[in-house]
Amino acid sequence: MIRKEAVKIISEKIGENPIVSANGFTSRDVFEVNDKESNFYMIGSMGLASSIGLGIAITKPKKRIFVFDGDGNILMNLGSLVTIGSTKPKNLVHVVFDNNSHESTGSQPTNSSNVSLEKIAKEAHYKVFVAESQSNLITILKKIKKESGPIFLLVKISNSKERSKRVSWKPKTIRDRVMKSL
Repeated sequence: MIRKEAVKIISEKIGENPIVSANGFTSRDVFEVNDKESNFYMIGSMGLASSIGLGIAITKPKKRIFVFDGDGNILMNLGSLVTIGSTKPKNLVHVVFDNNSHESTGSQPTNSSNVSLEKIAKEAHYKVFVAESQSNLITILKKIKKESGPIFLLVKISNSKERSKRVSWKPKTIRDRVMKSL
């Protein structure tokens, strides 16, 4: 399964819930598959999707907030896992797409093959799930619908030659759309 396929499956299952998506190909895939006003696309600021998602989850406790991260992004900000785990936002679902690479910048390897992101999340007090296939992902999405967070969903993906178009919204417009939708 490639990231774009996983993004499409998750986006269909979560409906209109807000998504904070990491910079690079993650935001591009979300934009192409499911552009909506409540999506906060990171343009730069590598590693900060989880921190921004936490801020939104805290201020909007009645909304289910999804963070779409990459393995390279979360490795840039592992401290956010501890902060999220200790804050315990019941409405936060943190999805990490793991292909063991910084695919957006040339597929340089990350260290996610050398460390267990799911074990780190578990130690940080997340409820942890791992999806390794499309059918497994769908089953997990049905299960977590009834779970309170913080939830960490590690989605194992493969690199792909397929490229989604760039986010065409300007950063100010992205911010304004999200604020209006919340």
